[in-house]
Amino acid sequence: MTTLPTQTWCARKTVAWILAGVAAVALLAGCNLPSGAGGGSPAGEGKQAGQTIGTAPNVPLAEARKQLAELPVAPRGTLDGYDRDKKFPHWKTVSGTCNVREEVLKRDGTNVRVNAECAPVSGNWHSVYDGETWPKASNVDIDHVVPLAHAWISGAKAWPQAKREQFANDLVRPQLIAVTGSVNRQKSDKAPDEWKPPLVSFWCTYATDWTVVKREYGLTVTVPERTALSSMLDRC
Repeated sequence: MTTLPTQTWCARKTVAWILAGVAAVALLAGCNLPSGAGGGSPAGEGKQAGQTIGTAPNVPLAEARKQLAELPVAPRGTLDGYDRDKKFPHWKTVSGTCNVREEVLKRDGTNVRVNAECAPVSGNWHSVYDGETWPKASNVDIDHVVPLAHAWISGAKAWPQAKREQFANDLVRPQLIAVTGSVNRQKSDKAPDEWKPPLVSFWCTYATDWTVVKREYGLTVTVPERTALSSMLDRC
């Protein structure tokens, strides 16, 4: 297995952050990759285009800390009323037969080939959480950086359904990422004060992404969570 240098991953974070919902839809429409036919079509060459979605802005450390300080502090709520599928409809179809999950697999993989149903049939996927590289899409999960259940207890319970669906399918902000399946399951719905990526060199990016997503959606943080994020930003 190989480890991706931090500099390589950080190079992905040079893309402008699209804030407007309409602009996000337009960007997504412009970046969709064609699905193939028969034995599969190449999606790897679309990776550079795919990197224009789902990446954090090039946020300087001072700005990341400023955004973190601006997050409202509040105790976490309860999971009362939470239903992952009903409250956060996810993996919606975004282009042809391709759903959000498949778009992330194409974007985050290399030399990815998909079949007529847009399912990856070959490729490689590098997990920035633990530095592992996998030869099958079945080896990776698509992680919501800020988990859906965590969002629920951090303010999303009060959102309209449309906003929760946008959050669960957000291909614009750094909210969706392909990572090692077992590591994603270890993370589950935990916040950074409860779980951090095994690869310490990724902590800076992870804390920045978490902060960016929470600030964009107006979610709250707890004091231990904010302390953990600040400590992770010390790695930048």
